[in-house]
Amino acid sequence: MLNKLKRIDSGSNEFSRKVRVKLLSEEAKMPTRSNLSDAGWDLYSTEDVVITGGQRRVVKTGVSLQIPDEWVGLIWPRSGLSVKKGIDVLAGVIDSGYRGEIMVCLYNTNMQLKLFADDDDPIVTIKKGDRIGQILFQRVPDVHLVEVDYLSDSDRGEKGFGSSGQ
Repeated sequence: MLNKLKRIDSGSNEFSRKVRVKLLSEEAKMPTRSNLSDAGWDLYSTEDVVITGGQRRVVKTGVSLQIPDEWVGLIWPRSGLSVKKGIDVLAGVIDSGYRGEIMVCLYNTNMQLKLFADDDDPIVTIKKGDRIGQILFQRVPDVHLVEVDYLSDSDRGEKGFGSSGQ
């Protein structure tokens, strides 16, 4: 048993990459990937939701996770939902210590009114079972912040937004 715990703590094998998933309702679906090479795991809605133009809605997935220490789950948009329906996903960070339900904040980027025939419909309906976002798992090193009086020089220096070109 001790040997197994050492391997889990080392972070360099399969034990450290297992994420335990708890389905919280009958409607909940396991996160899925279409291909082994996909970075993100699709998350599914457990409810029907109507999102009008310019509105944000937090949508339940019916899933809770046990993410390994030194890892984080990052919630990202699904490209199809963004391109086809104008729905964006607002950033989500799922820390390894969080055990509650994963929820996805959706934002309808469409205009509030349909002005022209070819405008996207400003009202988008998300149905129970629809894929609404994806979660990517990323390793997070343990860092320590140290307050200092000065920072070393760099090529970029203090050049900010747009300073590296178009």
